[in-house]
Amino acid sequence: MLAITLEHNNPKPLYEQLKNQLIRQIEDGHLAPGDRLPATRDLAEQLGVARISVVAAYDDLKANGYIEARVGRGTFVAEPDITPIEHDTSVLAGTSRPQGAALRELLRLAGRPGVIDFGQGTPPDSFLPVDIIRESINTVLTRDGGAAISYEVPEGFPPLREAIATSFNRRGIDITAGEVLITGGCQQALDLAIQALLNPGDVLLTSNPTYPGILDIAYARGVIPVGVPVDEEGLQVDQLETLIVEHRPRLIYIAPTYHNPTGTVMPLHRRRTLLTLAERYRVPVLEDGVYEELNTVGTPPPPLKALDTANLVLYASSFSKVLLPGMRIGYLLASGQLYRRLARVKTAADICTPALNQRAIHLALESGQIDDHLVNVRAACRSRRTAMLTAMTRHWPEANWIEPTGGLYLWVKLPEDGPTATELYLNAVRNNVAFAIGPLFYTNERGSHHLRLNMVAHPPDVIEQGIARLASTWKDLVIGYEYPEQDFSGPFL
Repeated sequence: MLAITLEHNNPKPLYEQLKNQLIRQIEDGHLAPGDRLPATRDLAEQLGVARISVVAAYDDLKANGYIEARVGRGTFVAEPDITPIEHDTSVLAGTSRPQGAALRELLRLAGRPGVIDFGQGTPPDSFLPVDIIRESINTVLTRDGGAAISYEVPEGFPPLREAIATSFNRRGIDITAGEVLITGGCQQALDLAIQALLNPGDVLLTSNPTYPGILDIAYARGVIPVGVPVDEEGLQVDQLETLIVEHRPRLIYIAPTYHNPTGTVMPLHRRRTLLTLAERYRVPVLEDGVYEELNTVGTPPPPLKALDTANLVLYASSFSKVLLPGMRIGYLLASGQLYRRLARVKTAADICTPALNQRAIHLALESGQIDDHLVNVRAACRSRRTAMLTAMTRHWPEANWIEPTGGLYLWVKLPEDGPTATELYLNAVRNNVAFAIGPLFYTNERGSHHLRLNMVAHPPDVIEQGIARLASTWKDLVIGYEYPEQDFSGPFL
């Protein structure tokens, strides 16, 4: 019998309470390496909770290295040579404990055959312009010979930089090719900005929830991410000034258009307020525009970079997320001394971005084929978005969501007096459907009742089938679920 006390009126999910108490007992020595833990069914009966809560706690503990399963024998406290990720000394004191590793371990279950996976962070393979790129690569190899597979200058293939600058000039962003730095995808662009502007221990302000990749970068670089709340119109700029004064951040990271994961779009007045505060406190802004061209309803406001009069905005994007994930070509817009610093950091990181990929994308851009392909991608996204929203309304009206006008994602909130997203996920994968779990996107321990669905990963008929499975799984799980008595009248996000 374990000395465990769970509070049913505590907003923290039961499985997290159980997990945290077991961690304390292991770290305090009350549970020693090699001690056998009760079977999930036995412990659930002892605590008077659903078995899924114990399963979820045990799964997290296994992923973090606290316990191990021995085939045919049971579950045991892990030996001391297995170091849990909570002891990772690369994360500075004062930061939130990273949850990414444990959650990603759970998401691997989505790779099982037959699973309809809505957790993907990329468009489907069917969206990729294979024929266009094949033709471009063959043409470049014939035209450029060895130069196509040799080293390129660290800043990037000059004609590609010129083409990107010209494209942004048409959108109201006054830049030159000398302010375009080609990178290995948008992720490297974000990482270079973090490395160039922040030191270990510095604060990065970001939306909360936010793109998990920026959190991965922050923890890897020893930077402290601090979350700014988000509502249906994106970053809550009315709370931004207080956080700037309190934390003195060195950088603000924001995806104002088709935000990942919520799909929200910041209105023009919030964009202007954000820039006013950035200028007042001289805080640079890193704008992630990777989904900007995937509008399905209406036209979003101009990027922050187009509104920036103080030269404080760095703009990062890529051809990876929406068109060419595997080619890893992104870019970062900056100027002056900062550009030179970014170029030096990039040279130290990878010398150059592959020349063949850069030249092939440049050729496809110049021919107009990429623009034509993007028109088709938008049409497919529009059809699949409609299928997703229709299926959610038909099968899962109990859930709440923000209706996106572009991008890839639908952000869903479950009723807070019912099963958590993690509990739902563990049951859903058994019914061959998966999604991205909410806490993965937060700087703190929030998001337990949120999940992200990729709206465009599957054709409409598969979307219908997957949402039906997911809603059915949730409804089955709700039956007999022990509801905590508390007030859940807080904001949607």
